Amino acid sequence: MAELNKPVIVLVRPQLGENIGKAARAMLNFGLTELRLVSPRDGWPNPSAGPAASGADIVLEQAKVYATTAEAVADCAHVHATTVRKRGVTKPVIGADEAGRLVHTQAGRHAIIFGPERSGLETEDVALARNILTIPINPEFGSLNLAQAVILVAYEWSRAGREMAGVDPVLVQPTVEEILPPAPQEELEGLIAHFEALLAPRGYFRPEGRAETNRRTLRGVLTKPGWNHLEVRTLRGVLTTIERGRIE
Repeated sequence: MAELNKPVIVLVRPQLGENIGKAARAMLNFGLTELRLVSPRDGWPNPSAGPAASGADIVLEQAKVYATTAEAVADCAHVHATTVRKRGVTKPVIGADEAGRLVHTQAGRHAIIFGPERSGLETEDVALARNILTIPINPEFGSLNLAQAVILVAYEWSRAGREMAGVDPVLVQPTVEEILPPAPQEELEGLIAHFEALLAPRGYFRPEGRAETNRRTLRGVLTKPGWNHLEVRTLRGVLTTIERGRIE
């Protein structure tokens, strides 16, 4: 995707270095790298940010610091203010999904601003925005931490880009572990026979009148999961260990 289609993430007066690091990690998960900080409370660089970023060092290394929100978004044509309240400012209200589409369709740089952890954006910050970006969540518990808010917005931006392009040039699906096919019936029969041989001397199939029913039930229990050959082998090993009557 073209660089101009990537929004700038602006953290306004963030309080904790750990939260800045976690936000950077959330950004890089979806290919965003441009982070701007407005008057971080504990200064910048912050030694607590690096460990919390979990490898998203490129985001932290390139982060820029500004004295005011206005300066941080001065080169952006579109500013989206994330807040759950309008704070006395009348602005169009959009969701993260719509914001993601706007970044890809409206020319010019887009900035998404996030407020301090405790208080959120102030009125003068929201006044700089073209719209208010809000995420519909539980009205009885409308609490998102900074990194959660960033990752939701970044995800919606990424999803909108994939939908519009029909492909994803940046992200890849996590590797799915190969699923082995069910074990051959011969191996399953061996497992069932092993169970029966271990249980019979211990009276599991008594009384005789219920022996056949118990065997059918046991077969059903062992057949239903569809274990692969490695799982069958593991179960056989467990039974062998019990059979030997020793504890490793």
